[in-house]
Amino acid sequence: MSTDVLADLSQQLEPNGLFIMGHLPDEGETLFLIGADANFWDHFAKSREYLDNQPHPIDRWSKRLLNPLAAQHGGSAEFPSDGPPFAPFISWATQSGRFWQSPTGMLIHDQAGLMISIRGALRLPVSLEPQMASRSPCESCEARPCASACPVSALSADHFYDVPTCKAHLDSTAGADCMSGGCLVRQICPVSQSFHRPCEQSAFHMLAFMGRGPQSK
Repeated sequence: MSTDVLADLSQQLEPNGLFIMGHLPDEGETLFLIGADANFWDHFAKSREYLDNQPHPIDRWSKRLLNPLAAQHGGSAEFPSDGPPFAPFISWATQSGRFWQSPTGMLIHDQAGLMISIRGALRLPVSLEPQMASRSPCESCEARPCASACPVSALSADHFYDVPTCKAHLDSTAGADCMSGGCLVRQICPVSQSFHRPCEQSAFHMLAFMGRGPQSK
């Protein structure tokens, strides 16, 4: 494996709309957290998994790409959808030094903001220390618009994510904008602006969240 494994992986991931969101040592190896970048939808929407109308297209697409990539570098891949037991992706994310808890209770990434979509982790036989970001981007955000963006206060630092309230809102006429354009909290985060999602992508994820569409089958 190249000594510049980060550059090698980045070059291989970019043509598929993926990037390394962080990495951390684990049991003598290194875990690379692979996420959707700002151009992800342009690539995924042309894939056979998206077009075949079969269950779990993003999960199948992720595995088709990441399993061979891991094997090419002498390692293996793990995915958030595998389980139970499920791999501790949230713990891995915070240990990488690139993710923090935001004022909404959701994780925020130093580059993607609240538009986090970890598609898998590559476990490779190489030793690398984490590239720690200096601090959470929330520390320099004085306005913190995310804290009050949710119309029904389902997302708050004062309580766990209120999923029933969120889904009830999405299922109502008042929630039509969230269903078609995506979560208002994620969209309003200043860091998320560079990772703006097309409406088609947001609607796809919202349908999956509500248990509708091929992603939720």
